[in-house]
Amino acid sequence: MSYSEFKTIAEVSDRFDLTVDESKNLFADIAPVKVSEFLQQILERNIPLASAINTEKARSELLIAPTLLEIRDIYKNEVGFFSGSEFNIDSELGLNGFCDFILTASREIYEICRPVLTLVEAKNENIKGGLPQCMAEMIAAQKFNLRENINLPIYGAVTTGIIWQFLILEGNLLCIDLREYYIRDTDKLLAILSHPFQEYLGHQF
Repeated sequence: MSYSEFKTIAEVSDRFDLTVDESKNLFADIAPVKVSEFLQQILERNIPLASAINTEKARSELLIAPTLLEIRDIYKNEVGFFSGSEFNIDSELGLNGFCDFILTASREIYEICRPVLTLVEAKNENIKGGLPQCMAEMIAAQKFNLRENINLPIYGAVTTGIIWQFLILEGNLLCIDLREYYIRDTDKLLAILSHPFQEYLGHQF
């Protein structure tokens, strides 16, 4: 079994004894982050193209990766960025396989190092269908961090590139945000994606 074989929220929550809360607007009070002119230009050019091609690969390359790389720029390369990387934590529990995107609070770029703080699962059009896989990846990240006694919230996102939905895992409580965000709300997206790194890296906007 691997991350991609988890098909329902109930399956993940039962296997890992999670309490799932879908009742909160998790980022209602978060302040927007200024979007660089460079990212604005990339998205202005790429959104129509990614929508026209309309494949998961195109949206990942044209929309998701540039947005996540902006987080790396905001933190002056103190954030590790991994795309399509193998993340094998516990094969007996099904916590193995490939993750679409991983962000770490580490400068290391050749190997995934602790702490892993954010995982992003790319889906062509089915946000709901990507939630169980993202949840499993977040549990794997939590276990990975705890091996060095790093106990931090794990953030996740499932995105089509155009629409983003966020999750937070703290202990056995997994919260799925009530709201969905859109790529054109880029300043809010960047605020949410950069939030996990603020406390760990000591950077405030």
